[in-house]
Amino acid sequence: MAAPNSHRTDDWWRDAVIYQVYPRSFADGDGDGTGDLAGVRARLPYLAELGVDAVWFTPWYLSPLVDGGYDVADYRTIDPAFGTLAEAEKLIAEARELGIRVIVDIVPNHVSDQHAWFRAALAAGPGSPERERFHFRPGRGEHGELPPNDWPSQFSGATWTRVEDGEWYLHLFTPEQPDLNWAHPEVRREHEDVLRFWFERGVAGVRIDSAALLAKDPALADFVEGVDPHPYIDQDELHDIYRSWRAIADTYQGVFVGEVWLPDSERFARYLRPDELHTAFNFSFLSCPWEADRLRRTIDDTLAEHAPVGAPATWVLCNHDVTRTVTRYGRADTGFDFATKAFGTPTDLRLGTRRARAAALLTLVLPGSVYVYQGEELGLPEAEIPLDRIEDPMHARSEGVDPGRDGCRVPLPWAAEAPWYGFGSESEPWLPQPRDWARYAVDRQRTDPESMLALYRTALALRRAEPGFGDGPMTWLPAEEGVLALARPEGLVCVVNLAPWPATLPPYDRILLASGPLDAEGRLPQDTAVWLRVGGVL
Repeated sequence: MAAPNSHRTDDWWRDAVIYQVYPRSFADGDGDGTGDLAGVRARLPYLAELGVDAVWFTPWYLSPLVDGGYDVADYRTIDPAFGTLAEAEKLIAEARELGIRVIVDIVPNHVSDQHAWFRAALAAGPGSPERERFHFRPGRGEHGELPPNDWPSQFSGATWTRVEDGEWYLHLFTPEQPDLNWAHPEVRREHEDVLRFWFERGVAGVRIDSAALLAKDPALADFVEGVDPHPYIDQDELHDIYRSWRAIADTYQGVFVGEVWLPDSERFARYLRPDELHTAFNFSFLSCPWEADRLRRTIDDTLAEHAPVGAPATWVLCNHDVTRTVTRYGRADTGFDFATKAFGTPTDLRLGTRRARAAALLTLVLPGSVYVYQGEELGLPEAEIPLDRIEDPMHARSEGVDPGRDGCRVPLPWAAEAPWYGFGSESEPWLPQPRDWARYAVDRQRTDPESMLALYRTALALRRAEPGFGDGPMTWLPAEEGVLALARPEGLVCVVNLAPWPATLPPYDRILLASGPLDAEGRLPQDTAVWLRVGGVL
């Protein structure tokens, strides 16, 4: 294998491979059925062997867990289900010793209704300073019986809840997640202090949940489809907030990744200016169908919208909110849209797995950083959760239409023959694991050179060691219809065949890695990708 990449710099986040851990479902260290920090600490060697540069944890703070931890009651306390603050500090230090940085999740749009601020607001009553930290308003109608406006929810259902004294409070998500008033100086100061708290404990970065939703139209004007500006998405006031955050991050050499869902590329790029966020998630790629023309256009658009501000793109195929990749790619509709999720969608997992293997190589060769959601490296499919075991509030708030997101949050299988596939030792996991998951277990895949885990481990080792990967230029090469071919520096070439016939490869010196075997004539089969090293110019 070649010497380590010479292009890698102290700006590690520009080309890092970042592994997403959903703590409840990664590994159960104390046997109670819920994943925890002890479980993660025990599995850190696995992450080091996998070859990731950093780990992003979804919220591990004190929470009633109404929305999987995104209803935070106290940012300075680890939820007892996961462990203690001392354990979190040990985890951060132990990961760093293995060369793995830690990224934590901050949820600034809202808090839990069990947060001390919201409890104080309810107790204090209308007109109190405590209520000014949130969006409390009198209702409309003759007796205030109607909500203050008609804003649509991010989770289906209502966005306003009325309290006993007659006022209403805003929650873009569930009623247990009241929105904060970001025009209030105490709200800004508190979150700046929280950032310092975690940076001082050694975290390398912060992922910002719902990053474009914080600021609201002060008039709380009704939402009108197609009329700009939107009353609560992408308000201009957000940029001042993130500039103040960036000044704090720079003090600690910390980085940000924002969850920014915006269709307007120019507005999206504003969040990535040099004095704001370092990176933002690329949701257009995540939701793109498995179609050559659509993928190429999405990649081009992504690189173009990042270029003016000099920010690196991020690439991700799946996360804790969306249908797992092998399942999505095995369906007639290979894109992703929350509005189209439904029970009982026919899926060809063999087809989806073949495509997911090819997509992994495409993703890992593109310029920028890559996020890998836990279990993607195992090829886990979306699980069917029995109706009486679904916990995700999206299911209930859609009146049972939306299957929810629990299917991609099922605890990982570590050992094929162990109880609960080695996730924990004593209690049934908080979500049920499918009965056929032994074949996906880490211990089985470790000894199978053709497994998804072997593909990811080899790909990440090559990406770290071989020249041409990570941040830097990319050029499209001439290719047949339905084939994507791209060149990176140092003669690195990737070819992905999405056409229904084998594709002829360009001349090459050697194959670095292929997602599946070539055919007898040395051609690339359908739904297969390959990394090549070529000498000379194509």
